[in-house]
Amino acid sequence: MSSDDDMEVMDPPNVEAEEEQEQQKEKRKPQETSTLSLSSKTKEHSQEVSNDQMDIEAYASLYKKRTKVSRLLFIANHCNNEAMELEALRMAHEEICKGENTSHYKEVCEKINGRLGPAFTLNQEWIDTVDRRAEQRLERLEIELNGYKTNLIKESIRMGYNDLGDFYNERGDLQQAFKNFVRTRDYCTTSKHIISMCLNVILVAINLGQFHHVSNYVAKAEQTPDNLEPLIVAKLKVAAGLAYLENQKYKLAARKFVETSPDLGASFNDVIAAQDVATYGGLCALASFDRAELKSKVIENRNFKNYLELVPEVRELIHDFYASRYASCLGYLQKLKTNLTLDIHLHDHVESLYTLIRHKALIQYTTPFISVNLNRMADAFKTTVVGLEKELAALIMENQIQARIDSHNKILHARHADQRNGTFQRSLQTGTDFERETRAMLVRANLLKHDMVVRGTRK
Repeated sequence: MSSDDDMEVMDPPNVEAEEEQEQQKEKRKPQETSTLSLSSKTKEHSQEVSNDQMDIEAYASLYKKRTKVSRLLFIANHCNNEAMELEALRMAHEEICKGENTSHYKEVCEKINGRLGPAFTLNQEWIDTVDRRAEQRLERLEIELNGYKTNLIKESIRMGYNDLGDFYNERGDLQQAFKNFVRTRDYCTTSKHIISMCLNVILVAINLGQFHHVSNYVAKAEQTPDNLEPLIVAKLKVAAGLAYLENQKYKLAARKFVETSPDLGASFNDVIAAQDVATYGGLCALASFDRAELKSKVIENRNFKNYLELVPEVRELIHDFYASRYASCLGYLQKLKTNLTLDIHLHDHVESLYTLIRHKALIQYTTPFISVNLNRMADAFKTTVVGLEKELAALIMENQIQARIDSHNKILHARHADQRNGTFQRSLQTGTDFERETRAMLVRANLLKHDMVVRGTRK
């Protein structure tokens, strides 16, 4: 199999110039804490809302490998701040130079377009050297695999395909990596091998954005006969949660995230950070859980509390929502919004999640009352009366709120069900059900009395 020496990657190009830039950066850089908690990340959210630059370095330090580069490139492509874009591209460039993905390297250099100085221009010599070394390594891996196939050694064949999958994954050829990891399935002889194969496929499928494969291989891993380790279970729940989130099944996604045990830690940060579990799970729970579920599965969930402690703003907005402090809750959501739109998994769902949360807050506010003063309600939700009327009218039309609006007096009147009429209807239905069941019993009794019973034929 491959040795560590063969896998060694060349030093990144223009090292001296990069070191000089790094020294200059260190002089400007303020002191930072070494903790990776998202308490600093949540401060970034507030900073960007006030047009300050997000601390991308603290954010990127939560991740590793390909997902770190992908998230940095996503920020560079979607932020409207040139300084933030260049910082993300600089960090992506540095991370890529530690590996062998020359296609990513070309893409980043093209986006930088000389704006960061000569240290970040395209180095064709480095590309050629890395590509040549990769070709040699690929040839050796294929020769080894062919030898294992000739000798029919199942374990060696499985390891050979795994090495090829790792190679293609490092090179950025995710389709080939996916195919090689899937091929190991025929050579798995233990449950541990099957779980390893499933996790490899899940990782590549997430990077490919093919979440139907993620769901399939999570199910395969969960069906293995042996008891799974807590860390494996946590990884599978997070992967399933991402798949449900992508398919806009927010309630199912929330359940998976809030059920994730603290064993996950930083062991899955080539896909997701522990802070993301809190953010994704918290927002999906607010958008889909009722009050009882929110209390039992989120607020009183000891395991999920460990994640919420990493993201104070998400923790506080959940408690504010449950305590009906809607102005504070919506304020936290607004602070988080800008940076959530730069999240590679959450950006497509921010608007729909925020709409669902706001609608739930409006419904929860009006439910206990016979009538509601729209002026006071508008103050509670930090909006105008006209805007609030439109929101409430839409919810009434969708039959989510049973009420009518007095636009002249600015009052919302609840439409409570007619208890007297409802009692009569239930009584009539009970009588109808009793009559039907009595007739059925009489018919059965008469059939038995006259021996009109169909019996099975004896063989």
